Amino acid sequence: MEIELLKQFVQQIYPLPVAELERFTSGWQPLTVKRKTILTAAGETERHLYFVLEGLQRAFYIGDGNKEATIVFTYPPSFSGVADSFLTQTPSLYFLETLTASRFLRISYDAVDQMAKSSPHIQQLLFKATAYALKGALQRHIELQCFTNEEKFRTLLQRSPHILNLVPHKYIASYLGMDATNFSKLLGSVKL
Repeated sequence: MEIELLKQFVQQIYPLPVAELERFTSGWQPLTVKRKTILTAAGETERHLYFVLEGLQRAFYIGDGNKEATIVFTYPPSFSGVADSFLTQTPSLYFLETLTASRFLRISYDAVDQMAKSSPHIQQLLFKATAYALKGALQRHIELQCFTNEEKFRTLLQRSPHILNLVPHKYIASYLGMDATNFSKLLGSVKL
């Protein structure tokens, strides 16, 4: 059942021939972790690609004065992990933690790398997934640089209306690049 969810998700990104789909999904292993588990710490190299089955996770950066900046949330069905560290096999600049108890399928970098080197179809899947992630990151960059707080808030709710019920508001405020007080004011004043 879990592998079927992964297969459906992969086929939406880039439809693989049946044999390649079976090959890509064969090496994934289940992983269950408790809430507030650090999956990857800053300074560590991401060794796994995760597929989220249950739970909520966030990637965050810790800046000067221990100020946290939430970069991204992941929840089912989606890939998770520190993408840049995984793809480049270099140390991560930020943390990946579970906000709730979470269940995943995961696969090692070495397994993905071997498949990509021997399969143009799997290379194309990884290219498409990376391209979509880059597109989302660039859109977020525009939002953070150019949008007002209200525009950022409205854009987030258009893209992911369910997020208010999933994520503690302090993390949403951090993700939007505003303090919790301004977020609370928007929550109370913007018609949803």
